[in-house]
Formats: sequence, structure tokens, C-alpha cells
Amino acid sequence: MAQQSILGRIAQLARANINALIDAAEDPEKMLDQMIRDYTNNIAEAEEAVAQSIGNLRLMEADKKEADETAAEWGAKAAAAAAKANELRMANPAEADRFQNLARIALKRQIVLEGQSKEFEPSIAAQTDVVSKLKAGLGSMAGKLEELRAKRDELVARAKMAEAQTRVQDAIKSIDIVDPTSELSRFEDKIRREEARVAGQAELAASSLDAQFDDLDVLAADAEVERRLAELNKPV
Repeated sequence: MAQQSILGRIAQLARANINALIDAAEDPEKMLDQMIRDYTNNIAEAEEAVAQSIGNLRLMEADKKEADETAAEWGAKAAAAAAKANELRMANPAEADRFQNLARIALKRQIVLEGQSKEFEPSIAAQTDVVSKLKAGLGSMAGKLEELRAKRDELVARAKMAEAQTRVQDAIKSIDIVDPTSELSRFEDKIRREEARVAGQAELAASSLDAQFDDLDVLAADAEVERRLAELNKPV
């Protein structure tokens, strides 16, 4: 995957507004679970891209270092050849010219290698910038992943709490529906009606008893009349 593509995806994911996404989701928990999976996969891809970019950077740095070192070696060879040419200039001009030519050849190779080293510099600078951005983006994604996990845990905890509160409210409603005090009231009314019935029966029984005693009084009076009448009817 291209580095710029990875950088674009990292930037897009790092800017994601989790709260807005949660508000828009039909099932926030499932959405967050999917985002966590996606982020985890994207982080793995980003880590691979960062590792590859760092590897490319180190290769370029190694090539530049090798070019610098080889250029320095050819520079040293040129200096040695030039010194030898100067040493032989008076005693052996032909040999001095040979060493002088060797110094030229060495200097040409040194210049080529120095040019190669300079060519590496913009590429190394650009790759260093890419690696730096990838590392920063990777850090942002790791932070965003932790935010996602925290949001997911918070959401699950809130959902469980809401569910528990719903169960409590349902239990309270069921208690209200079957109010024990209303049962007691009905029972009390039943007892009062029974007490009233018994009192009525007692009152009725008392009235009946009084009537019976009244009848006895009448019978006693009649008996007294009859007795006195019998006394009057006795022969003198």
C-alpha cells in the first residue's frame, strides 16, 4: 500500500468524531465493536507501512554513507597519487605523470560518488518526513483506539445500568399494580360487613326476645283477670 494512501487513511481515521458517529448509529455498541476491529486492522497495516518506510530510509542512509565513505577513500587515493607524483616529478617525470593521471582518475570517482551522495539527500529528507508523519499518525491511531475502547466500555456499562434501572422500575410498577394496602382495605370492608351483619342479627334477636317478654306480660295480666273473675263468681 502506498505511503500517501496510508497517511491519508491515518489522517481520516484520527479525525473521526466518535461521539457524532455514536449519535448517528442505530446500534452504537455494534458500531464501536466494528470500528475497533477496523482500527486494529488499520493500525497493523500502518505499522507494516511504517516498518517498510523506516527500512527504505535506512537503506538510503546506508547507501549515502557508503557513497560518502567510498568518496573519501578515492579522495585519499587521489591525494596519495598526487603526493607521489610530486615526489617523482624531478627524478622520474614519466612516472610522476602516471601518478598524476591516477590522481585525476581518483578525483573523478570521488566527484561522482559525492554527486551520488548529494542525490540521496532530498530522498532521505522526504522519507524522513514520511516516517515522522507515519509514526505520529500511528500514535494518533493508537490513542483513538484506546478512546474507542473506553467509549465502548462506557456505553456497555451505561446500557447495563439502564437495563437494571428498567428492571427496578418494572418491579416498582408491579408492586403498585398489586397494592397490598388495597387488599387490606377490601379485607377490612369484608370484616366490617360481617360485623354489621352480626350486629343486625343480635339486634333482631333482642327485638324478638323483647316481644316474647311482652307476650308473657300480656298472658300474666289475662291470668290475673281470670283469677279475679273466678273469685267473683264463687257462691257466697
